[in-house]
Amino acid sequence: MYSLEQANQLLEYAAAVIKNSLDQSPYHTPDDPAFQEKRGIFVSLHKDGELRGCIGYILPYKSIVDSVREMALAAAFRDPRFPPLSIREFPAIRIEISILSELQKVNNTTDIVIGRDGLYIDHPEGSGLLLPQVALEWKWDVATFLKHLCRKAGLPDGAYKELDAKLYRFGAEIFASNETR
Repeated sequence: MYSLEQANQLLEYAAAVIKNSLDQSPYHTPDDPAFQEKRGIFVSLHKDGELRGCIGYILPYKSIVDSVREMALAAAFRDPRFPPLSIREFPAIRIEISILSELQKVNNTTDIVIGRDGLYIDHPEGSGLLLPQVALEWKWDVATFLKHLCRKAGLPDGAYKELDAKLYRFGAEIFASNETR
């Protein structure tokens, strides 16, 4: 569990890293020892209440601080669904960081709890992930969450039931900036 101060440090860091890429302004890398832990991380950008970029790591490849830097830049400039963020857009961006827990295999879909669990499907024909907050934002039930997870992976709606599909759940600590930049 991270403190409000730690959450704010990571959010400010993500914003500063993006701003640095836009205008070369200096930034400070937080040195909190808690940020050296390796965790899965997603950074999401929102503009006017709409998604503007979201990229992350499912597995804990790098430290939190390194992952936040890399994923903030990827969400701003390399999400293939959106054009690269411009300097004009930056002030309107709201940043959200999700620090993921370990993946847990889902043996029964009744174990999935909306709001607590994000979902990841690994299938020979595709994989996909939806963060826990997505089902809440869209007011989905578990069946709808699973359907959209399959669609995100480019799979038929019920693909999570197939023998060669692996379904996982995970939690996330989510930090969001209260305001735009």
